Amino acid sequence: MRLGVLDVGSNTVHLLVVDAHPGARPLPAHSHKADLRLAQLLDASGAIDPEGVDKLIETVQVALEAAEDKGVEALLPFATSAVREASNADDVLARVQAETGVELQVLTGAEEARLTFLAVRRWFGWSAGKLLVLDIGGGSLEIAYGIDEEPDAVASLPLGAGRLTAGWLPNDPADPAAVRALRRHVRAQIARTVGEFSRFGAPDHVVATSKTFRQLARIAGAARSADGLYVQRELKRRSLQDWVPRLAAMTTDERGELPGVSEGRAGQLLAGALVAEGAMDLFGVETLEICPWALREGVILRRLDQMATT
Repeated sequence: MRLGVLDVGSNTVHLLVVDAHPGARPLPAHSHKADLRLAQLLDASGAIDPEGVDKLIETVQVALEAAEDKGVEALLPFATSAVREASNADDVLARVQAETGVELQVLTGAEEARLTFLAVRRWFGWSAGKLLVLDIGGGSLEIAYGIDEEPDAVASLPLGAGRLTAGWLPNDPADPAAVRALRRHVRAQIARTVGEFSRFGAPDHVVATSKTFRQLARIAGAARSADGLYVQRELKRRSLQDWVPRLAAMTTDERGELPGVSEGRAGQLLAGALVAEGAMDLFGVETLEICPWALREGVILRRLDQMATT
């Protein structure tokens, strides 16, 4: 059947259409993406402001039209940290359902981590052994570890690239004192979780997903996205450490000219790099592998598993 996943994230609203059936890998058929930046549309009370809600509803309606045009039979709509943590989340969800008919499922941070882990496990297979998976979103950092399809440990930290940029790095280029303060904050947050994962032993593979990690790997020399899904891509901590001060000295426009960096994400790249560097350092990771599958694919795979048992 043709499935559509509607991902209302902190940065974008992304509709991914795939052709899928149980026992087979989902084949991408269409992708529709809109930059919304919900994490940056919060007012002083932590609520998504009225203009932001209007934009969200309009964006969901456009995505629904695209899904209909592409013949989607079932839509799997979900929202992540920006909606989850908004102080008016219930009102936002009610308005979206009333005006579009879409009932967004709000995923917890732990659910995000588990579904992303499932996607990574299916991509790399059982031979990959114990996996440590890192995923930097717009609002949160998800970490998961395990040897099966269900991870043994998960964590979700409020260290998304969009959230940190808005809260810590308002200037362009970034103020050096603010960068140092954010670096301390990021590392203190991650350090609290390391013990929970280290008790399971060293992973066999460390894997990263998300646009932030893909862009960091690209500027560090990894293959272009145009080279295909199956090209192995890596990010080395040494390369990232070299890039962090360079990114800190750049303006947003200058970062946007780097290979593989989209204009819409250029402003968040420094914060994302600080999170990535902190995670790799504190978990003792020298090299991580980039996985093209992440949360959206995990949602699809979980749905296919459910179909197979009914």
